Amino acid sequence: MRKLIVAALFLVFVFTFGQVAGGPALAAQDVHWTYEGHEGPEHWGELSKDYAACSEGHEQSPINIPSSAPTNPFGILFNYMPSKLNVVNNGHTIQINYDAGSSIMVDGETYDLLQFHFHAQSEHTIKGKYSPMEVHFVHRSASGKLAVVGALMSQGAENAAYAPVMSNLPATASGVQTVPGVTIDADDLLPVDHDYYRYNGSLTTPPCSEGVKWLLMSHPLELSGAQITAYTTIYAHTNRPVQPFYDRTFFVGGKAVVGMPKSGNENSTAWLVVLGVIGFASLGGGVALSRRKS
Repeated sequence: MRKLIVAALFLVFVFTFGQVAGGPALAAQDVHWTYEGHEGPEHWGELSKDYAACSEGHEQSPINIPSSAPTNPFGILFNYMPSKLNVVNNGHTIQINYDAGSSIMVDGETYDLLQFHFHAQSEHTIKGKYSPMEVHFVHRSASGKLAVVGALMSQGAENAAYAPVMSNLPATASGVQTVPGVTIDADDLLPVDHDYYRYNGSLTTPPCSEGVKWLLMSHPLELSGAQITAYTTIYAHTNRPVQPFYDRTFFVGGKAVVGMPKSGNENSTAWLVVLGVIGFASLGGGVALSRRKS
């Protein structure tokens, strides 16, 4: 009896870890889903009760980033180390499983880097505009929380850091392949400028679980046309449409920006200046009132 209990617990652990470690690019294997047709994004919530959040959730990803959204100039502590190139075509995207030992720290909590993967075209839009591709770096904390660092990818100069990845994309679904003698460094795979938008969202594929901390770089990466084609030749359409923002807010310094306009021509820098002026004025008023009372 004890052996049966241990075996059952082991299977539960393997299933749970496999789901999270796979990140947004993986979901329950017994329910087939796609990016088009009757099993596409508009129908994900109908395919399984486990996918209900895909149609019923109010904190879904991706989203459009409006011009009024504030950026964070700091707040993510990156602790990335080099990794072997472990590539897998999982049937939905190309994913690189990252060796253990790399992490980020946000709000004092450490999130380990599990993997990164691609979408085409981009899933998020900025001011309503798509980019040819998007990359997601999936992290998990010891308590099971997820944080995803995303970056849009535009067409431009060849990106040397991504060259080993784009040169080793499996054309068909397969198991993990470790490319001999090749290493990558996630530090080099991010934009040089680490300003980012922050909001609370979800996985962008079934089961669309919410509670994901999204950290989307405000500056895009550049890939050459050939590098983009290397992925889109295999997966030309792997993006979920943008989702309603509802009553969510963006975050600056870990705190929600209350009363931030959801649309308009204000740029993020101007909005931060306004916040600073309001805060300074409030502080000055408090000091003046204190002096008047004393």
